Amino acid sequence: MDAIQHLNELIRFDSVSSKSNVPITDHVERLLKQRGFEVERLEYDDKLGVRKASVVAKLGPGTGGMAYFGHTDVVPASPWFTDQHGPFEPTIKEGKLYGRGSCDMKGSVACALAAVERIRVADLKRPVYITCTADEEVGYGGAQSVAKRSTLFREMIAGDTKGIIGEPTNLEVVYAHKGTFGFLATSIGKASHSSTKEGLNANLAMIPFLVEMKAIHDEVEADPAWRHPEFDPPTICWNIGINDHTHAFNITAPQSVCSVYYRPMPGQNPQLLLDRARQAAERCGLQFEFRSGAMPLYMDPKSEFIQELVQLADRPRSMTVSYGTDGAMLTELKKMAVLGPGSIKQAHTWDEWIELDQLERGTALYEKLIRRWCCD
Repeated sequence: MDAIQHLNELIRFDSVSSKSNVPITDHVERLLKQRGFEVERLEYDDKLGVRKASVVAKLGPGTGGMAYFGHTDVVPASPWFTDQHGPFEPTIKEGKLYGRGSCDMKGSVACALAAVERIRVADLKRPVYITCTADEEVGYGGAQSVAKRSTLFREMIAGDTKGIIGEPTNLEVVYAHKGTFGFLATSIGKASHSSTKEGLNANLAMIPFLVEMKAIHDEVEADPAWRHPEFDPPTICWNIGINDHTHAFNITAPQSVCSVYYRPMPGQNPQLLLDRARQAAERCGLQFEFRSGAMPLYMDPKSEFIQELVQLADRPRSMTVSYGTDGAMLTELKKMAVLGPGSIKQAHTWDEWIELDQLERGTALYEKLIRRWCCD
């Protein structure tokens, strides 16, 4: 099958991260086994007890070669932009394939599956690996499982395998991306009618904490130590969210929540800011919950690997991006880049789509990489 056919099948699985991705993983595993891959399956239950699964597969002899990494979960699709077709009903219009995950990143997975079908197994001198993970969109749980438990991933590390993270880059070569850190601070009060003195407004304890969060925001925007010239924007983007969950003006807020999400860059220590926020929460009497943390990915843009990849992709230079990927959990691989079809501008949108031309070009490029690194 070509990438369009594979993508049509993949989109039809409702694999929103809050649900189990086992059905789509079963589908991918079946396709890989039919192609002759040795498949390693890794399962776990997420924090809510939902069953999740990832697969790591190998085709070809020896070690080294190329490893492709993709994820099968998608973000929610409500609202969707039309009632003519749903988000899990793949639809082609004017050279674009619409559907949740078409760009991020089932389109890329489809290209990888189609590319290996163009390769004769007998031509492989080194292996091609395909990994499809769960929970990339909600904290990289599948990639963490692969890094900790996969025998084939250990083999990739030992064999100095070249890794491709297939997130959408418009087929530009990405040598670095930011990390992602997030936490919640919660103030607990007591609800009452605001005309009485019976309640405790949770915002009163939250306000001084927000003052400190604003101070950190201003500091990291201005301090050169928290900037990196290779990224756009060159700051960690200290993003503050607040919600006191009251639904009327005359209710004393029983709870107030502050969320902070930030994106550290290479050479920075995100733990310093996390500790500072935790200490501020303790001073204000707030509950503090660290939600997730992933370090940035960085490969030397002048390295032989990145330079070769730029040449193979026929691009003038490599670049950086500000979003995160599973690559943050897979940094034991010493040669890794982000490279995939579609634009990140279409990811997570209410009318997500990918250009058909990107699917064909993505398949051709992945085939080219396999032939160079696994067949030559």
